[in-house]
Amino acid sequence: MNINFKILIGLIIFASSGVLKAQGDEKLFEISKNIEIFVNTYKSLNENYVDDLDPSELMRTGIDAMVKSLDPYTNFISESQVESYRIVDDAKYEGVGCEFEILDNTPTITTVYNNSPALTSGLLPGDKIMVINGLSVEGKSKIEIEAAIRGLPGTKLIVGIQRGNDSSVQNIEITRGEWMVSNVPYYGIIRDDIGYINLSTFTANAAANIKNALDELKKEDPNLKGLILDLRNNGGGLLREALAICNLFVPKGEELVTTKAKDPAKDQSYKTMNIPEDLDIPLVVLVNKRSASASEIVSGVIQDLDRGVIVGHRTYGKGLVQNTQDIGYNNRLKTTISRYYIPSQRCIQGFEYENGEPVDISDDKRSKFKTKNGRIVLDGGGITPDVKTEEVKISPFTQSLIDKNLIFYYVNDFVSRHDSIVEPDKFEFVEYPDFVKFVKNRGFAFSFKSEKEIKNLETMLQEEQLSEITKQDIQELLQKINSAKSNDFFVSKEKEIVDQIEQEIVSRYYFENGKIRKTLSSDSEVTTAVDILKDKAQYNRILGINN
Repeated sequence: MNINFKILIGLIIFASSGVLKAQGDEKLFEISKNIEIFVNTYKSLNENYVDDLDPSELMRTGIDAMVKSLDPYTNFISESQVESYRIVDDAKYEGVGCEFEILDNTPTITTVYNNSPALTSGLLPGDKIMVINGLSVEGKSKIEIEAAIRGLPGTKLIVGIQRGNDSSVQNIEITRGEWMVSNVPYYGIIRDDIGYINLSTFTANAAANIKNALDELKKEDPNLKGLILDLRNNGGGLLREALAICNLFVPKGEELVTTKAKDPAKDQSYKTMNIPEDLDIPLVVLVNKRSASASEIVSGVIQDLDRGVIVGHRTYGKGLVQNTQDIGYNNRLKTTISRYYIPSQRCIQGFEYENGEPVDISDDKRSKFKTKNGRIVLDGGGITPDVKTEEVKISPFTQSLIDKNLIFYYVNDFVSRHDSIVEPDKFEFVEYPDFVKFVKNRGFAFSFKSEKEIKNLETMLQEEQLSEITKQDIQELLQKINSAKSNDFFVSKEKEIVDQIEQEIVSRYYFENGKIRKTLSSDSEVTTAVDILKDKAQYNRILGINN
């Protein structure tokens, strides 16, 4: 490829002239110098590297390395990726309405969404995708299959599937379309005059839907004594909805969020604009480590203004604002342009990352701020709850059953044998011996991660000629692990496993609404929230309110 690199340098500098001018004279030389170094490096590699280079791939590598050095949310989006990026704006989705994974080398439907074209056409979780529009999917990647399924509303798709143990292929015609996903999948009175609202995402009308839910709860129970707002596993969404939700519970004219950018002229401040729905109802907000962005704004505002008690685990730690710009040839750059600051003037953004994820930093490294009532709160890594709860972790044995899709496969069989089940809060799974038999018949074998690590260590020691010194110790350790494995985990972990099976079964018949209803009665964090709301003295003490 013949490239006039002097012309290229000139074009790049010309295209960058606006940037150079905006940066000021003090950076002009450094920017122009490094652009020239970059182009000369590119030229040298192109002319001299032993193998033929693809200019697009080489440049993409450089761009990816550049943005990766900043934060996980600043990303280059190539032309081929643009279609798969969807900016969240409302709860309306386009397409088929299902998800699939490659299980046992076969694309298998794992989720079918309520009200979606896939559901109305008869597609079910567990269906194996064999053919799409007459073409076999054998050997195709997940990305290739997704591209074949995707399409404009109104267009048709024929999916050939295998169901259950039937080896024949059944064709299902699906008309791609639009469907709504509720951002408030469940609300209700749970017990002792306490209301509960679950918000799954901050899409359009989230605040209106919460207001409607609260109005319905008050109609159902005129003696409503408190409200639980569940933001666990809510990854965020629209800022305007987060602000509007805060406005339901705090006075008009209250400053909620400020954004601070490199250029102070671009800083913004957001205040409540409307008369609140309820300033007095006692409020608990549930959060966990997967509560992010808009969820952290709502929980942080409620905490900073001492409007409610935050219960759960420290949140994710994303307090950044991104803007997506077209940078030519249908490529886009998503750039962090500012940070969010909540009423106490703290920033919720985590500042340390590992593999693209925020890393928890110790409290002594986080700056202190004060809430409206003078309580100490911390910045630099999400929202720390007022009441921390113990994280419930699934045992390695049960997790292995999940990871190997054995619960998923069993529930497929269960659903094929049961046309319906009772209401979610009344459903109990009583066929556990059948599940154990199912799993054992599939040759399930369980091993601890520590076993693999010990065996790797043994190999390493052999390579270092230290095996004789440590061989006996390693064998004794493995014997102790095998002794622990001799326990019947199907017995000791029965309740935990049954909980997972019940959630999977209920979600097949009642979707997300039913899954939430099923888990509420045994949800320890919900119980903690109810206890706090029932004890006015404790509630006020946590918030620093003088009785």
